[in-house]
Amino acid sequence: MSLITEDKILKYFDITKKALKKAEDSKERINILNARNAIIRMVKNYLSDAEHFYEKKDYVNAFAAINYAHGWLDCGASLGVFDVHDSTLFAVD
Repeated sequence: MSLITEDKILKYFDITKKALKKAEDSKERINILNARNAIIRMVKNYLSDAEHFYEKKDYVNAFAAINYAHGWLDCGASLGVFDVHDSTLFAVD
């Protein structure tokens, strides 16, 4: 059985909080011409990672990677990079 240890979850809380702080303190930088391709590339990379972990029966990391992939999709949809209107697949209407 795969378990997420307290150490692992605390590590990712720490990383995410540090990343959020850095993002909040940063300047805005956007190249809208490349945003769609960059997001899709990241989704495909995380999806590939998820499949790799799943094949190795590492369900914890597979679950984490597939959620990262979907988070990128939701971000793109929320920013309007993708013109999607499907609340069953995205965190948008």
